[in-house]
Amino acid sequence: MLSHLFASATVAHAHCDLYCGVYDPAQAKIEALSVVKTAKKYADSDDQEFRARCIIIKEQRAEETKHHLMVLWADFFAPQHFEEFPELHELFWKATHQAGEAKKSMDPAVGEQLVTYIDQIAEIFWKTDKAKDMGVYPPS
Repeated sequence: MLSHLFASATVAHAHCDLYCGVYDPAQAKIEALSVVKTAKKYADSDDQEFRARCIIIKEQRAEETKHHLMVLWADFFAPQHFEEFPELHELFWKATHQAGEAKKSMDPAVGEQLVTYIDQIAEIFWKTDKAKDMGVYPPS
């Protein structure tokens, strides 16, 4: 039934789901900072219900961090960036794996290392000409 409705539709192709042209490592960093803060709040509390919520929220924020990193890696950075900054692939690998480690750990230091990797990615991001048109929060 639905195939009949779309029989005359034109197939569309796009760079991503909806190419918005807005990218910034700040999205990943905000989520990673939430991981750190939530782990600290967990450590500072003895309320078991609160601590259980901390675990859930921290895991969600770590997964969101991973998502934002993957969007940058797949949709923003292009082959010429990986040629110009040969450490970029490994840095993304470390950062996405650190986000996975942050999901499994309540140690704020694990999240802090994730923030460090994101800051290193951001430093490279802002060195690209493309970032000037697509970035939102340039370094001061």
